[in-house]
Amino acid sequence: MDARFNLFDNELAMKFGKRFANASLVIQQSPLPKATQELVSLRASQINGCGFCADMHTKDAAAAGETAVRLNLVATWREATVFTEAERAALALAEEGTRLADAHHGVSDETWAEVRKHYDDDQIAALVSLVALINAANRMNVIVRNPAGSYKPGMFATMTS
Repeated sequence: MDARFNLFDNELAMKFGKRFANASLVIQQSPLPKATQELVSLRASQINGCGFCADMHTKDAAAAGETAVRLNLVATWREATVFTEAERAALALAEEGTRLADAHHGVSDETWAEVRKHYDDDQIAALVSLVALINAANRMNVIVRNPAGSYKPGMFATMTS
């Protein structure tokens, strides 16, 4: 299976991709825990049906030491006992921030209160930015039908400057 359009072979798309990757560096270098970053990215990717991003974030998380049990339970995190209260708040924010069309009020006051309870202002800024960024990445990859399965951890490291 090939993508409809190869974003990595197009000069304009690569210019955008480099800036996109550099924006992600701000989040990666933030105080938001790396495990939370990967779990949130994986959950949004699952909701959006982005196989490419789900593949990438599952493999990046595993390479960083995340357990298979936790990765396998992200889609059913509400029923799982393996996530911290802070991670659960972040996953709820990711879901509500991703499903904007499904929940016209966006992120609920209850979810926001849980996020405020567990994260400081810089972590919240990173979390909100991450939800926006992963949703944009999901949309680009779903639009061009970028196939999943070939990602190798760190393969986009050269895109950042």
